[in-house]
Amino acid sequence: MVRIPVFVAFTLAAVVAASPLLQNSLVTDGDVNVQESWGYVDCGLPEYPIQLESITVSPDPPKPGETLTVTVKAEVFELIEEGASADVTVKLGLVKLLQKQFDICEEARNANATVQCPIEPGNYTVVQSVDLPKEIPPAKFVVSVRGYTVDEDDLACVDLKIDFMKKFPSINLGW
Repeated sequence: MVRIPVFVAFTLAAVVAASPLLQNSLVTDGDVNVQESWGYVDCGLPEYPIQLESITVSPDPPKPGETLTVTVKAEVFELIEEGASADVTVKLGLVKLLQKQFDICEEARNANATVQCPIEPGNYTVVQSVDLPKEIPPAKFVVSVRGYTVDEDDLACVDLKIDFMKKFPSINLGW
């Protein structure tokens, strides 16, 4: 989960910073992990080289203007080499805000991540932090991440959501 932890962290961080994630509900056969204002779906298949174990964020829920720390745990079953990539799509409802391909190894180097290519098989925990801009609009965003090996075979798959809608505390008027 080497590249994907870094990639997921970058996605949550960079993409959230650019304009966060999710919309409505995600339909999948994978594991669904939902919090009140964020969640993820591991849409990878059992034969994928990276198997996601967990994603956690702090603060939980993420807040505009604060530092977001993303922790990704995964197991890597095949060597991840230079040239591995990830396609990221960020949507706000049906509107596509971002669609970009990232070089996973390059992103890890640029972020000075603890995991660097080539990535040997094994268990990994990657922690990445990013300062979220306070200007993030109150909206629900969806981020789709698809990872690929240097040979363009499937590597990993995760769908993320973040809800930055303002939550108003309930008021008990005693009526």
